[in-house]
Amino acid sequence: MKIIVPMAGRGSRLRPHTLTVPKPLVPVAGKPIVQRLVEDIAEVCKETVEEIAFIIGDFGEEVEKELVQVAENLGAKGSIYYQEEALGTAHAIMCAEPALDGKLIVAFADTLFKTDFQLDEAQDGIVWVSQIDDPSAFGVVKLNHENVITDFVEKPETYVSDLAIIGIYYFKDGAFLRSELKYLLDNDIKDKGEYQLTNALENMKNKGTKFVPGKVDTWLDCGNKNATVHSNRNVLEFDKHKELVHPSVVKENSIIIPPCFIGENVILKNSVVGPHVSVGSGSTVTDSVVKDTIIQRETHVKGANLMNSMLGNHVHYSNQPEDLSVGDYTAIEG
Repeated sequence: MKIIVPMAGRGSRLRPHTLTVPKPLVPVAGKPIVQRLVEDIAEVCKETVEEIAFIIGDFGEEVEKELVQVAENLGAKGSIYYQEEALGTAHAIMCAEPALDGKLIVAFADTLFKTDFQLDEAQDGIVWVSQIDDPSAFGVVKLNHENVITDFVEKPETYVSDLAIIGIYYFKDGAFLRSELKYLLDNDIKDKGEYQLTNALENMKNKGTKFVPGKVDTWLDCGNKNATVHSNRNVLEFDKHKELVHPSVVKENSIIIPPCFIGENVILKNSVVGPHVSVGSGSTVTDSVVKDTIIQRETHVKGANLMNSMLGNHVHYSNQPEDLSVGDYTAIEG
């Protein structure tokens, strides 16, 4: 089994945090989004994951090393491929052409999910979906009475279905997927100006591939600040049975209201932290009340009252009660 992870997007809706860190490496409950994604996928696979191929932009050598380490921590080979121009989902996957064979899971790295089913690798293909109120911004699927997918529609302008494709797919035959993607690119077949994976899926279906839906219990978006903070809350609730406070944490006259992730060498002084707070390694929180907030690494908060906020790495922040989204290496002092 291989996992293909297209993640070259700019993450503009999550700025300023994605100006210095690619969106899939932004932490949720103490782990980068992409790490959580591939770990969750590995859990539903019956077969061992042998390779994880990451399709990235110009993210730099340190990011590439971190991604390879994510794969190696799961016992898989980490491979790096590049998408230099945003030309659609089909184009993004095809950038990892050498890895497209055998059994594959394709997972776009801007979503998290929770599900309790095991992947049925005997199926021709599985498309993970979630029932939502407004599916117009997503690709959707239609099903027949046998629970088989009959149609793939990209961002329908009129109602087709409320089963939105969440961006995770299983293919029994990766080489067949590769050939259909290549056909789209070679013949310049676009939908809404881009090469769309849903067109390749439709062609595969018409040639006999039977796709079925894989329904998730929870679908978590990490597209913008509010959504990412909300996802942090949900993941902390899912993980609340785990030990989330590192033993090196220094707590002076402070209270932690669980569930919270508190990283290595964090110092809390005269503060109330939680619920639903994540604090990255090396950070300090002093004379503050913090809840529903993500604080990343080496950030220093003093005299603050924070809620529904997100602070980047190496931030210095004090005396400003706010609903915040503050990028890396920022100083805000009252």
